[in-house]
Amino acid sequence: MTALSMRGVHKSFRGRSALHDCTFEVGRGSVTALVGANGAGKSTLMSIAVGMLAADSGEVAVLGHARSRAGISPGLAYVAQHKPLYRSFTVADMLRFGEHANSHWDHDYARGLVADADVPEEARVKTLSPGQRTRVALALALGRRPEVLLLDEPLADLDPLARKAVARTLMADVAERGTAVLLSSHVLAEVDEMADRLLVLGHGRIRLSGALDDLLAEHYLLIGSGDPATVIGAGEVVETRPGGRTHLVRGPRAAAGGDWLTEAASLDDIVLAHLAAPEEVA
Repeated sequence: MTALSMRGVHKSFRGRSALHDCTFEVGRGSVTALVGANGAGKSTLMSIAVGMLAADSGEVAVLGHARSRAGISPGLAYVAQHKPLYRSFTVADMLRFGEHANSHWDHDYARGLVADADVPEEARVKTLSPGQRTRVALALALGRRPEVLLLDEPLADLDPLARKAVARTLMADVAERGTAVLLSSHVLAEVDEMADRLLVLGHGRIRLSGALDDLLAEHYLLIGSGDPATVIGAGEVVETRPGGRTHLVRGPRAAAGGDWLTEAASLDDIVLAHLAAPEEVA
């Protein structure tokens, strides 16, 4: 079942397009990574999905209903990139605030997430490290027991061990409750560790979408001299690298032979090629 969807969403700022005809779905029980360079439109897309920003046109639905115009839609939680928390509050104050501000709240679960992160409840937010603030913000979001969770660059402030701990927390929530997660990132290593689906956003457009395993299976590197069109059959060349010998191809893998070799494509190969490719290819 679809947990979050956009259909034909457009958004411009002062006549400059930020999102153009964005269409995608996020299913229940999946972790979908929204990947793109800085300035690609990821935060704008997140803000529209949450309801903090209105689209110029198009449709946004959360759990099968048109997105709420009166605050965050029921069943949805959001952690913004800058992790907004009250600096003068203690962590315990923030947890009590979460309890009073939300009609659906699991206080024991939220406290447990804070304890698992070794963040003292008596500590004031302004004294916390960026990574600790991230863990508190995530506890506040998950304490709502959301069905849809949106995370804008959630792991940027975390060291490798903390990233793994947060990933375990998210994956457990997805496995146990079927939570739908949409997380934005420009770090592909994070995507490979956590996501099962991928959305590539470039210059305000969805350039590529699909299950991660399917996308990896659909692409390969073709290496050799000559015209790749003579060997790729129904496939299409997404990118030809400088020097003209290495091509990223999408489609059934060509039979290697003669002057041609094939290799598996990495996630980096695929994402970077589609971001650089002409729009009609992606």
